[in-house]
This record gives sequence, C-alpha cells and structure tokens, in this order.
Amino acid sequence: MYLVAFPLLLIPFALYNMIAFLLNMSFTETAFAIPLGSDRRMPLNVGDLLVAIGMLLLYVEVLKAARFGSKGVANHILSFILFVAMVSELALVPRASTPTLLLLAVLGFVDVITGISLSIRPKQREIVLEGSDQAPV
Repeated sequence: MYLVAFPLLLIPFALYNMIAFLLNMSFTETAFAIPLGSDRRMPLNVGDLLVAIGMLLLYVEVLKAARFGSKGVANHILSFILFVAMVSELALVPRASTPTLLLLAVLGFVDVITGISLSIRPKQREIVLEGSDQAPV
C-alpha cells in the first residue's frame, strides 16, 4: 500500500481550508438533506459533512496504525505535524476559528494519541511448549 505514510485527515483539513478561504462559504449552509421517512428530512451542513468524512478517515487511520511497518513512524510524525497545523490555524487565524475546525483538530488529536499508543504497546511473544516425543501410555 503506497499511502501508508500519508495522513488521511489532511483531506478534510484541505477541504475545510478550500471552503473557508477560496469559496468563502459558511459551514452552516445546508449541503443536502437526508430523507428520513414520510415528509421528514434531516439537513446536513457543510461542517457536519466534513466532520463525518473526517471520522470515516480516522477509522482508516486507526487501521493503518494497527499494522506494523517501517512507514508507521513517518505516518505518526506527519499526523502530529498535521495536528499542530490544525491547532495553530484554530488559534492564530480568527476567520478559521469555527467549531468544525475544532472538531477536526480533536480528530487529529485522537489520531496522534492512537498512533502513539499502538506503536508503544508491547509486542506479543510466541510461546513454544516443548513436550516429549513419547506417545501417551
């Protein structure tokens, strides 16, 4: 797999910045509505959609972190850099300080902590039981 060292949460973060700075769109605008039944619809905001995408990609990130490999350390470092970028933008750019970015930063924090906790866990050792070669009597 070639995307092992690519932090997937970069995708919703990049989309967030495109929506906020290039499109000048509000995150409270309705992207679409999900029909729930007879005459009921649940509107889904742009910010909610970004957070949902981030949550799905976080699941994939956790699966990647659970695998062993030489690219795992690079993925953890890039995830940490992405988390620092999210928090920095949240704290330093007033226009970007929205609840959507806060939730994306929380997802980034979960990604960093999960990656660290999965990489420092003790490896399982194989236990070999030696027995006698004699048949039971």
